[in-house]
Amino acid sequence: MRVAITGAAGLFGYALAQVFRDGHTVYPLTRADADITRPDEVEAIMTRIRPEVVVHPAGIPDLDICEADPARAYLVNVHGTRFVVEAARRVGARVAYISTDAVFDGLKRTPYTESDTPRPPTVYGRTKLRAERITLSAPESWVFRVSVLFGPGKTNFIEKGLRRIASGETYTVAADQAGSATYTLDAAEKIREVVEAGRYGLYHLSNSGPCSRLELAQRAAELAGVDPGKVIGKPSDQMGRRAQRLKYAVMEMTALQANGFPLPRPWPEALREYIVSLSEVKTKAPASRP
Repeated sequence: MRVAITGAAGLFGYALAQVFRDGHTVYPLTRADADITRPDEVEAIMTRIRPEVVVHPAGIPDLDICEADPARAYLVNVHGTRFVVEAARRVGARVAYISTDAVFDGLKRTPYTESDTPRPPTVYGRTKLRAERITLSAPESWVFRVSVLFGPGKTNFIEKGLRRIASGETYTVAADQAGSATYTLDAAEKIREVVEAGRYGLYHLSNSGPCSRLELAQRAAELAGVDPGKVIGKPSDQMGRRAQRLKYAVMEMTALQANGFPLPRPWPEALREYIVSLSEVKTKAPASRP
């Protein structure tokens, strides 16, 4: 298949491009190729490459930036998605949209399923929900809700913390945010599997097992051989952030199971592989000149 991937310079876009290259012709698109807020540019690139599938993770992923500038958030995350979906449909392409657990309200104490009613309390979550509905207005489409991401290609929650600890600093994370964790390469593999099978619909997607942000960061420090005591837990409402964070956002992957797909491996296994890959990158890095 010819597969276009928006936001290819981003964390998830990088992983998607790496994974879909195995067996498919991939067009990794960045803002330099087409600004998704400009429908003429989106139309031109889709007409030129004529993809069969468009995987669309591009957008503004920062909750606080969205909260500070709702107009920009809606332009990029909602209208940008509309422009991508409309241009894709005109060339006969199906769209897989990457969404988020932030579409929920965080008030449950049991895992959210795909059938639970979304009630996003943030601008970011509301833009993502609107974009989901735009995508799913076509019957042959997919939405994948993912959680906190870690993986190669761009600095992320895990790598940022390890760098701070390695430099002698502490790393402060929310102590009261329970959710799921998503290794981008594992998630990209599962998305490719679902897309290749043509099983359309809404899917929750993460590595298996719940975890808190604090637990995730501490385990990463242990695996990397740095002091996990440098990871400091703090109540999320004391961290001075503009947007509300969900206290509970664990997702159950009911749709994957119902469609016969095996669930991704547990997050500690995926995290171990990622930490090893970071060590290998450092080992292979050329020595600096004196």
